[in-house]
Amino acid sequence: MQDPASEKLSTEQAPKASPTKKPTASTFDFMVVSNRLPVDRCSSDGNDDGGDGWRRSPGGLVTALAPMMTKSDGAWVGWHGAPDETVRPFSHEGMDLVPVQLSSHEVELYYEGFSNATIWPLYHDVIAPPEFHRTWWDSYRTVNKKFADAVIRHAADGATVWVQDYQLQLVPRLLREARPDLKIGFFNHIPFPPPEIFAQLPWRREIIDGLLGADLLGFQRPSDAGNFMRSARRFLGASVKQQQVHVKGPDGEVTHIARAQAFPISIDVDQIRELAANPDIIERAKQIRRDLGDPTTILLGVDRLDYTKGIGHRLKAFEELLREGSIKVEDATLIQVASPSRERVEQYRLLREEIEGTVGHINGTYDTIQNTAVRYLHHSYPVEEMVALYLAADVMLVTALRDGMNLVAKEYVTARQNDDGALVLSEFAGAADQLKQAFLINPHDIDGLKSAILRAVNLPPKEARRRMKLMRKQILDHDVDHWSAEFLAALEEKVVRDDS
Repeated sequence: MQDPASEKLSTEQAPKASPTKKPTASTFDFMVVSNRLPVDRCSSDGNDDGGDGWRRSPGGLVTALAPMMTKSDGAWVGWHGAPDETVRPFSHEGMDLVPVQLSSHEVELYYEGFSNATIWPLYHDVIAPPEFHRTWWDSYRTVNKKFADAVIRHAADGATVWVQDYQLQLVPRLLREARPDLKIGFFNHIPFPPPEIFAQLPWRREIIDGLLGADLLGFQRPSDAGNFMRSARRFLGASVKQQQVHVKGPDGEVTHIARAQAFPISIDVDQIRELAANPDIIERAKQIRRDLGDPTTILLGVDRLDYTKGIGHRLKAFEELLREGSIKVEDATLIQVASPSRERVEQYRLLREEIEGTVGHINGTYDTIQNTAVRYLHHSYPVEEMVALYLAADVMLVTALRDGMNLVAKEYVTARQNDDGALVLSEFAGAADQLKQAFLINPHDIDGLKSAILRAVNLPPKEARRRMKLMRKQILDHDVDHWSAEFLAALEEKVVRDDS
């Protein structure tokens, strides 16, 4: 929906970086910047001193970078998760943390609005219609400047700064204007759309210009990096050669070279392998099967409840297989974990109602006294329970309509230490580039999805081992440490200008 008064703001109206500020006494040689800090509050007593009031957040990014932060003179900049609250910089488990304060109004406009109702659907191929509102854009600019100013205050001379994801796309340019001494990296964890879709954004020039403040731009897939470079050429008239964008200043001279490359993110392999070998978790997986009546086949879907994940397509395919008799409820159960997501956003509340209605219809039609067709779980679970589910499931279904990577697919494969099981994987997930031995599907093709599910369910053990072994080797050789090390090494490389 276009705001009737919406119009593109000129580049001259973009937020100006604060004048270069002398770094404070607490300065750091390496800084990570993300929308959220790598900690969650675990008490309600208002404790903000980094003591028992905080716990490290789960997730691949924190896992990848936390050890580096504890070993180096590094700090993490991000929002601490509570609006309208001031929290001083603090340390937690060896990490220095610099909180950025956000008001409730800013969370509503910058995060729920521009980040998740404009950028998220636009970058996911407009699966849902994006909304364009100038008030949201203004808040996005204001908040990006807050994050940039926090870095400027705390970055040592010549520091390396790694900015994360779509909520902070203006930060690289703001940093370069105020602190040209910094080495600036940016990683986009979600897809980057082709220019034909990106063109819809009224502030497309400002976003591209903001990103081009970085020395190195990382994307999940080569196609995402290519989409970005095509947009830079089309909307800013940038000179793009190979993987280099020659960024010019107001005088027309090249100020620096921004490189755009693919760095597919991965998972903490050691953590998943250790949990998958834990006797308690192995027993929990067996208990899950017993609780479901020991079906011949358990199929599993694990997703945030999001319209990009193709949960409805998955349920439709499964229901048709039941209706046709290709799969019988006495033999097969689908476990669908749908973690709560952005429940204050109307589109997500409607999606939840739709999915829960579909599950109710399937179960009402096909359940027996002893058997349930779909076990639907609208919860978030700790990683230990997730690994137990991976061990219990014979077939993993990843049917995303568009996904930057999808680490669940990699976690499932890593957990299958006996080299059994099967993965049905959308070709529109970044993981499809690495996990080529999965059953790759187009989730919009329901007949093709059904066929892939049946092949996975009936996969001979020898063929399952061959496929799983190859996929596991790929992930074990390219874990999350490999991802971060590869990106940071590329960021430190001396750029050779390509004028050919």
